[in-house]
Amino acid sequence: MKKTILLLVCFLTLSVITAQQHSHMGATALNYPNIEGFVTLKTDLHMHSVFSDGNVWPTIRVQEALRENLDAISLTEHLEYQPHSADIPHPDRNRAHQLALEEAKEHDLLIIPGSEITRSAPVGHSNAIFISDANALMKKDADKAFAAAKAQNAFVFWNHPAWHAQNPQGNPILSDFQEERIKKGELHGIEVINSVDYAEESLALALENDLTIMGTSDVHGLIDWDYTEKGKHRPITLVFAKEKSIESLQEALFAGRTVAVYNSLLVGKEEFLKPLLKESIKVKEVKYLKNTQVLSVVLENVSSSALLFENAMTYNFYSKSPVFEIAAGATEELQIKTLDTKAEITLKLKAIGAFVEPKVSPIIEWVLTLD
Repeated sequence: MKKTILLLVCFLTLSVITAQQHSHMGATALNYPNIEGFVTLKTDLHMHSVFSDGNVWPTIRVQEALRENLDAISLTEHLEYQPHSADIPHPDRNRAHQLALEEAKEHDLLIIPGSEITRSAPVGHSNAIFISDANALMKKDADKAFAAAKAQNAFVFWNHPAWHAQNPQGNPILSDFQEERIKKGELHGIEVINSVDYAEESLALALENDLTIMGTSDVHGLIDWDYTEKGKHRPITLVFAKEKSIESLQEALFAGRTVAVYNSLLVGKEEFLKPLLKESIKVKEVKYLKNTQVLSVVLENVSSSALLFENAMTYNFYSKSPVFEIAAGATEELQIKTLDTKAEITLKLKAIGAFVEPKVSPIIEWVLTLD
């Protein structure tokens, strides 16, 4: 009997430890509003499976994306780096894409063909997406690999340029190789967010060289264990396309219509980030508190990012910090001391969790009218 009880205690203890290691909390669907003239597509265009150095089968990537309500993904397997080749030999570098495409055929998820051109510094790692044949990119010389990607009208972006394994200072270094690729039209984007890392220096390079701003998970394990269980969602690129199609997504990326998002961090060019933030906040109610000149404004955050703001008006708040957060999907009341009764005011909030340049946050405005 004692032995049975001891075994039961050991089993229960192990169960508790296992539960503490992995909560198995499910990922939630991601939602971001459209902006005027464009459909907002939620994308993750850098991830791996067992067909390079990832730890899951390609079908899992599709299932994860469907659960999170993504619109497009790309399995960008390393062309040159194949650590699982002894167990999963595959002479066709298009195989992971084919398996993902088959898994997604009955779902409204765009599967973008892609591969990662992998070299040591100063060439670094780059993703080529919208390719027609990954095998044709397997060239000994890196410049020929990029030329082959251009021949397929690929959109190519520079992966984790600040990665300390290649740049020990943690800063991106724009090499002669990358400068040459930009001049030749063979490099079009740059990751400012990769995994959990945000590099202001990469944003500066994007703006200086007119490169499309990207955010990706670069996931190798499970999205749940790398992000969801930590209370985070994967980094993504919001792409502002004319419609939901592969062709429209490709056009938008080449045109640079993107915002990189990682939870409450949003990074993009002002012309796209400001409209996104404005559409993410809906004004639900505007009225004066009875017998006062204190204006009550109720705001709703319809995006999946908690948004952090600072009062940028000449008017002060009543009984509230000038810095405040509106959680994803939540409402927040602002009480504004307008000093006298107004028929109209302009609500101005600085989005201090968003960046249009290194250390530069945009100010968003809403015109509020009262009956």
